[in-house]
Amino acid sequence: MANTASARKRIRQNERRNARNTARLSRVRTFVKKVEVAIATGKKDDAAVALRAAQPELQRAVGKGVLHANTVARRISRLSARIKSLAAA
Repeated sequence: MANTASARKRIRQNERRNARNTARLSRVRTFVKKVEVAIATGKKDDAAVALRAAQPELQRAVGKGVLHANTVARRISRLSARIKSLAAA
């Protein structure tokens, strides 16, 4: 257990940040899941709209340090490619 005041404060800060980051990550997953569902149902227009809504959320996660920039770029790229392939299929 923490013995110093600074260590106790650090524990409190970590708990708050952990809760905040968990909520942010959960929100990102929700937005990405909406895109996934639209892709699975084959609705290209709905999927494109959902992706446009998810992109700012993903970028916000990068800005807040929850996700790495390359991870978000890869996810957006893969989702875009899957949406694009809906028209060809």
